[in-house]
Amino acid sequence: MSSKKIIYTDALIFRPGYEFHVGDIAIQNGFFTDNFSNPDEIIDSKNLYLIPGLCDIHLHGCNNYDFSDGTEKALNEILNYEKNIGVTSICPTTVATPKENLFEIMRVSKKIYEKNNNFLGINIEGTFISKNKLGAHNPEFIYSPDFEFLKNLQDISGNLIKLVSIAPELNGAFDFIKSALKITNISLAHTEADYEISKKAFDVLGVNHVTHLYNAMNPINHREPGLIIAAAENKNVFVELICDGIHVHPAVIRNTLKMFGDDRIIFISDSISATGMKNGNYKLGSLDVIKNSNKATLNDKKTIAGSVTNLTDCMRIAVQKMGIKLESAIKCSTINPVKSIGLEKFYGTIESGKFANFIMLDKNLNLKFVNTK
Repeated sequence: MSSKKIIYTDALIFRPGYEFHVGDIAIQNGFFTDNFSNPDEIIDSKNLYLIPGLCDIHLHGCNNYDFSDGTEKALNEILNYEKNIGVTSICPTTVATPKENLFEIMRVSKKIYEKNNNFLGINIEGTFISKNKLGAHNPEFIYSPDFEFLKNLQDISGNLIKLVSIAPELNGAFDFIKSALKITNISLAHTEADYEISKKAFDVLGVNHVTHLYNAMNPINHREPGLIIAAAENKNVFVELICDGIHVHPAVIRNTLKMFGDDRIIFISDSISATGMKNGNYKLGSLDVIKNSNKATLNDKKTIAGSVTNLTDCMRIAVQKMGIKLESAIKCSTINPVKSIGLEKFYGTIESGKFANFIMLDKNLNLKFVNTK
């Protein structure tokens, strides 16, 4: 890592107040600094948006690699691909997979984490979900809520598990959540939970996260409002949205921003190994997946199997094709995901003392430059 002090001048900088201001930033030793004296290099950044590096807390893979492969190569390839397209920090996500494989994923993750500050932690999805809301998860590897099992995984990983998805209606789920919240964050997901169960999970137990809102859960009904309305009513709850143009209709994206506000929405990719690849056959955990254009399905050609769109493109789609305000889309792709897993001290905004992870975009939101610590 270079100790040079570099100043980027005249950029349109996305400041912590969530507005753009023309100005300069300085970095040294991999961190933003307020000390602009005696720079080693000055780089003209006029007419470029300079924003925090994006953070994806829900992705399964890309570039023909899956986090659930459980190998160092897979995780390193995922990290490299994401960094190169502007996603400078990630929390890669498991699918339903054998317990032995989860243990290996924890061991590999701990080893890679020690060498890479862009790897924020692990998201556990698929392990404790409802078999009636599977999505693209293998039912063979779904388990009853088991805190001791989770605790064992967390210990092996070196406390890297930042998020765990669960269907709260499962037997033993509430006791599991009470214990699990002492060691990680909990998200409701792949669930048939009604309004009352969801409300208790949020308001009484303190769950503050929902996995890919609208997908793999009951829709809003005017007599049975369900999880979605329960989440909207609790101002502490973050909700994930997949803005690939496949998972959620643009009108629903726009109205979700109105319902929740841009402080509580997290854009995610939910990307799989087929992301960044040509059309063809790929894997999501143990399941076969077909990529056709911008959509991936299981072999039934009906069940959507994650996304084949990276987070940078999701943010761009939200702005250019869905009518979301740029400032809101940036918040949803940077500071909000970081806040939801408690890592905003060092990531998510351009401020002195934080990691100098940032990207520069032109006026058409084309990526021009990526900087990581």
